[in-house]
Amino acid sequence: MMKMNQPYFILNLSPWPILMSLNMFNLLMSNIMIMNFKFNSISILNLMLILLISSLWWRDIIRESTFQGNHNFYIMNLIKLSMIMFIISEMFLFISFFWNFLHNSLAPSIELGLNWPPKNILFFNPLLIPLLNTIILLTSSFTITLTHFYLLNNKIKKSILFMNLTILLSIYFLILQFIEYKQAMFTFSDSIFGSSFYMATGFHGLHVIIGTLFLMINYLRMKKFYFSFIHHVSFELSAWYWHFIDIIWLFLYMTFYWWNN
Repeated sequence: MMKMNQPYFILNLSPWPILMSLNMFNLLMSNIMIMNFKFNSISILNLMLILLISSLWWRDIIRESTFQGNHNFYIMNLIKLSMIMFIISEMFLFISFFWNFLHNSLAPSIELGLNWPPKNILFFNPLLIPLLNTIILLTSSFTITLTHFYLLNNKIKKSILFMNLTILLSIYFLILQFIEYKQAMFTFSDSIFGSSFYMATGFHGLHVIIGTLFLMINYLRMKKFYFSFIHHVSFELSAWYWHFIDIIWLFLYMTFYWWNN
């Protein structure tokens, strides 16, 4: 009886999943040590190991897709579905932040003086750095869309140009966010207002860093001509992730910045 071809391929045994899991566990444990003992050498070591494992794991995936040709259109659709599920899970993470913020801002407790923001907290002007950061992220969303457009039309040089511009805008956003934190007149421990603000904007900043690394890796792959106009699923996933980051920032700006003022 003739065997039928199937669209899957069998993965090789890989040490990276278990090593990544162990290092993530160690990173969380070391963060507890930082909070209690102000000791961060182990945390820095774990971060370096996570970056090393991520690069090696990503190298193997690039080999599977680009050089071995194992990522056919069926596999690419499954990868896109997994990315959609991941973005949905991230969306619910931020929904919890918005829920916490709206719960406390619409009905401030007596411990906050029945005020939101609480008294003696000087908040940012939403028309200064926050508005500039909003314009930067909206512009980056436009440039990455142009990157995809030119890639689909097989214009690699223009695609690389706008990809480079997107990365520069993301780095500019992070620099401005750092400046904003340095100028803040309140801290993480200033009531639930401070913890809510820094948790939400800090996690968004972490997602911007991850998204920027995602874009940088795809930028290097574009420079090496790994992508074609029909096979660039890695770039598509990074673009989806970046648009998600932009949408979350719009909600953050409207609630945590505009609503507070």
